[in-house]
Amino acid sequence: MTTRSFIVGGAGFIGSHLVDRLVARGPVTVYDNLSVGKRAFIADHLAAGRATLVEADALDLERLTREIKGHDVVFHLAANPEARWGLERTRLDLEQGTIAMYNVLEAMRLAGVPRLIFSSSGTVYGDTAERCAEGDLGKLPISLYGASKLAGEALISAFSSCFGLHATIFRFGNVVGPRGTHGAALDFLRKLRDKQTYLEVLGDGLQAKPYLFVTDCTEGLVFGLDHGKGPLDIWNLAPPDETSVARIAALCVEASPHKNAEIRFTGGDRGWPGDVPRSKMSPERLALHGYVVRYSSDEAVDLAVKALAGEVFPGTEAA
Repeated sequence: MTTRSFIVGGAGFIGSHLVDRLVARGPVTVYDNLSVGKRAFIADHLAAGRATLVEADALDLERLTREIKGHDVVFHLAANPEARWGLERTRLDLEQGTIAMYNVLEAMRLAGVPRLIFSSSGTVYGDTAERCAEGDLGKLPISLYGASKLAGEALISAFSSCFGLHATIFRFGNVVGPRGTHGAALDFLRKLRDKQTYLEVLGDGLQAKPYLFVTDCTEGLVFGLDHGKGPLDIWNLAPPDETSVARIAALCVEASPHKNAEIRFTGGDRGWPGDVPRSKMSPERLALHGYVVRYSSDEAVDLAVKALAGEVFPGTEAA
């Protein structure tokens, strides 16, 4: 059966990999303002006519409503890509997270599109030492990014109840892989490109999170499309293990041309205000429903660092 997919943020890191997956099912419309996403990420699909790019902003409700009409499913992936940016511009997550989420939901209501897949985050669980399953929200988010994701989930719940929307929410671990536009590994590699002799790492290096390889992420999203029972499903999407910042830093040095670079930790138990030092997510519920990620957190990081090193240091003998 042909599926007409609409991806908000489809030219970005995760979105472009999702386009790779969805074009086999039918026509794909990518809705992206290209502030972070890149046309080059989906260029082959555009040239082949498998996908169409609408260069516009999710804050433009009128345009979004017009373009979203006639699709079977919406994947909403657009957001502030870097949680730290919210410390410098406190409206960023409100606009790119909460308001953009409302606009997507309202556009779907007005256009009669019935199905939503939303990329939320493990940051909704806040700073907790316990492993969190989908029903565990004992602590509130400590970042503006996490707050916007939780607000988006609440809006989805309300639209689902009031207007019959069928929605699936995925709370991601830290997604990594080729075409990455942000994140620790890319940040470290760029620092090594610029400084060469040393790598500064925020915190003490003991921060640890579950890292999800991007193809495992997109396969999970498609699994949710096929198996979500609705009207509202919430699933954690992450590997069961975690990877430390210190390990990522060491892998980045090894994968770079600057293998003797010194790693310098700034100290403290977290990288920046709002950072959760040790993210705890339980992926068991999704596994019981039939989807298990292929790569462990350490494997995902290894693959991502090698791919990103080839992008940051083209033509070098990376790793």
